[in-house]
Amino acid sequence: MIRFSNGLMGSLNMEKKWVFPLVISSLVCIFLLATSLNMGLVSSLHTINSFFSIFPSRVSTNQTDPTFVETKVSQSPPPPFGSTIPRFAYLVSGSRGDLEKLWRTLQALYHPLNQYVVHLDLESPTEERLELASRVGKDPIFAKVGNVHMITKANMVTYRGPTMVANTLHACAILLKRSKEWDWFINLSASDYPLVTQDDLLYTFSRLNRNVNFIEHTSRLGWKEGQRAMPLIIDPGLYLSKKSDVFWVSPKRTLPTAYKLFTGSAWMVLSRSFVEFVIWGWDNLPRTLLMYYTNFVSSPEGYFQTVICNVPEYVQTAVNHDLHYIAWDNPPRQHPHTLSLNDTDKMIASNAAFARKFKQNDPVLDKIDMDLLGRKNGSFTPGGWCSGKPTCSKVGDPTKLKPGPGAQRLRSLVARLTLSAQLGQNQCK
Repeated sequence: MIRFSNGLMGSLNMEKKWVFPLVISSLVCIFLLATSLNMGLVSSLHTINSFFSIFPSRVSTNQTDPTFVETKVSQSPPPPFGSTIPRFAYLVSGSRGDLEKLWRTLQALYHPLNQYVVHLDLESPTEERLELASRVGKDPIFAKVGNVHMITKANMVTYRGPTMVANTLHACAILLKRSKEWDWFINLSASDYPLVTQDDLLYTFSRLNRNVNFIEHTSRLGWKEGQRAMPLIIDPGLYLSKKSDVFWVSPKRTLPTAYKLFTGSAWMVLSRSFVEFVIWGWDNLPRTLLMYYTNFVSSPEGYFQTVICNVPEYVQTAVNHDLHYIAWDNPPRQHPHTLSLNDTDKMIASNAAFARKFKQNDPVLDKIDMDLLGRKNGSFTPGGWCSGKPTCSKVGDPTKLKPGPGAQRLRSLVARLTLSAQLGQNQCK
């Protein structure tokens, strides 16, 4: 019995030696398992949030905000949703006599987080281009932040010709080279003007999928099929140093069968991912279409639309709107209706971010400055970044946003448009 008891006690002592390591091992396994499950849950919640959240919950209503499906193409990975304020990269371009309009538009659009390229084409007098360069160089805010760049070697840009597309691509390439941080490219002319502040725009886009493209488009060419797609034109701006209108050559050509043509607005908000695709062209389609549109009437109204709608990975990112308010006469003419004070209510009701086109120093611009932008005395549009006296004479905290009523208007429009896109309505059709 004594021998048995000693054996039993020895066995128990041996088991006790294994208890502590066993407990420790079990705790470690449980910890790792819990961590794994927790990370999976966080990842899942993040994914769900990425797909179904556009705006911060603190401004959401009882109605669930719509969203947009993330594209498969992600050559430039977007930052996590809601983690950072987005950045915009602007091209603001003009021609002869547009210096003052361009300068006013630039000041109304300015924000330290964004990037800007300004361009007065080769038709502009040398004096105007030198004056613009001088203003950009001498502005203390521009000099301090360093985010405004002028294309000093001016391009020849012909209305309705491919040189306008080439100029846009040139600006895109410059912006890609200058900064890796911007998220959307916006092209505007000196005749455009914002209807919301940059704080409104940045705030509205802060929870939007970084791959979304706002680009008006349709495959229903209508009269454009016979008057734009089939005729062949030559743009003298490709080889002459003086501006001359496009001219037609014979014979006409048939519609392409290798891809489907689309048309729409020449003004757009394009994701960085799509801009990289067009500029770098790891698929040959952007280059092929660029050559095709070299002889196309009004190629700026078709090139980008045809590219995006013929690449399956980008089709789902196309939202069918240019975020502009543009009024056309009835019947439509070659150029849109010039906006005035009589159009103010319609502009505001459109909830658009921009409007065109305006005459220089038209009273409606002063009303927009006063009622919508809070801009005074020809200064920058006030925002959370502004510091110093007078207002906006110094750069404070660029990440501080003060969205106003314009953010609510734009939010309403973007929510409706992205819901339509999510449901596959009017996308590349």
